[in-house]
Amino acid sequence: MTQNEDQVAGLLLAAGGGRRLGGRPKALLEHRGRPLVEHAVGVLRAAGLGRVHVVLGARADTVRERAELTGCVVVENPEWERGMGSSLRAGLDSLAGTGARAVLVSLVDQPGIGAEAVARVLAACRSEDSLVSAAYDGVRGHPVLFGAAHWAGIAESATGDRGARAYLKAHADAVVLVECGDAAEPYDIDTEADLVHLE
Repeated sequence: MTQNEDQVAGLLLAAGGGRRLGGRPKALLEHRGRPLVEHAVGVLRAAGLGRVHVVLGARADTVRERAELTGCVVVENPEWERGMGSSLRAGLDSLAGTGARAVLVSLVDQPGIGAEAVARVLAACRSEDSLVSAAYDGVRGHPVLFGAAHWAGIAESATGDRGARAYLKAHADAVVLVECGDAAEPYDIDTEADLVHLE
């Protein structure tokens, strides 16, 4: 697939309420002086993604006020409390009719994953049938890329906090793993202890 930047969209899931962080939405956590959601959008853009959709949920109005999201398609997920699956579905729905043939999905709470890892996963996209995942020492992680042929199946199986996990497991033979362990650290910002990773 030629790397026409409009053919692959970036999808950033940033709706979580940070339940284990005392109810602080992850999108609003500060990293290098700016909201984490803004940092995550910058990573996708630096990797060459021109079209970026951002799914917001918890305190979406405040996130819009504080974060510089110009040029992004902002999608509000009213069902964000039901888990990541609902945000993934909302994001995939927002891509209908855009002409995108694949989507690269990243999570707002993984600032250790930078543009190099994203670009590697992006480069492995071949067609609308592609399923690509970053791997860390051989273990599947994020970001992940789904060709459009898989979107309906992923949306159907995305429930609770599972996102696309069940779908990827069922189609494990088709998933291309791209090793990124030398280029990124896949930690999550989930608890107070994880805040040490933010600068």
